[in-house]
Amino acid sequence: MALVSMTGFAESHGGRDGAQWRWEVRSVNGRGLELRLRLPPGFDSIEPAARTLATGRFKRGNLQATLTFDPGTWARGLRIDAEALASAVKIAKHVAAETGLRPASVDGLLALKGVIVQDEPLEDAEVHAGRDAAILETLAAALDALKKARANEGAKLAAVLSAQMDEIARLTEAAGQSAAAQPAVLHDRLMQQLNELLAPGAVSPERLAQEVALLATRADIREEIDRLTAHVSEAKRLLVSGEAVGRRIDFLAQEFNREANTLCSKSSDIELTRLGLDLKTAIDQFREQAQNVE
Repeated sequence: MALVSMTGFAESHGGRDGAQWRWEVRSVNGRGLELRLRLPPGFDSIEPAARTLATGRFKRGNLQATLTFDPGTWARGLRIDAEALASAVKIAKHVAAETGLRPASVDGLLALKGVIVQDEPLEDAEVHAGRDAAILETLAAALDALKKARANEGAKLAAVLSAQMDEIARLTEAAGQSAAAQPAVLHDRLMQQLNELLAPGAVSPERLAQEVALLATRADIREEIDRLTAHVSEAKRLLVSGEAVGRRIDFLAQEFNREANTLCSKSSDIELTRLGLDLKTAIDQFREQAQNVE
């Protein structure tokens, strides 16, 4: 399995016994897996099975599945609950009088849950079950199409993340090379400061060497470079592992950022600071894209 995105859209259509329906499913990134179903009145019974279909296909993402149902000849069993409609009209009039807003429309009142109910005789239970099974089969097709769409987006995302990781690796290597020049930079800077404050030769070469060594130890970024290099290797492994790695990549991006911050704080050279800032920018771009990985 290649890298999978959490972003996608799909739809599917079905029909049975004169009724027609359409599923529309979409997903965006999320910390876990969350499914929100928008079902017409009378279809609450299919919700548990619908959730099972989703959890069997996805691990992360905020999913929304909307069912649009045209009953056709199935509408013979539909009726208006007069009591529920009267209550809805009374509430609508009260709200309109209190707020000055336009009164509720007929289609708005009829769309309220419980206003239109479906009376089906007991002998049609088998037909009803068959219709629900067909609707769930159509949902399964929509979810399969969504899974394919997310995989296609994941392939594009993998290419972007891989390129960004190559850039992070390049900047890390350049920072390591730049860091090798830090002791000489510290020595020259310290010499300049001492010459401005003291007479030339007032500090012995041995004492100067000790001070430079102390400053170089405090500015040593070899550990940060080693950790960044290790993080790059792990990120590249995750990108081709074929697993659901979104959470681990997000955590790794945080570790990247922590090391880059430390590198910048230890830098005593303008070039190394510039590389550190470029590194932070590349890491932020990587993390932003990684938010979409399942």
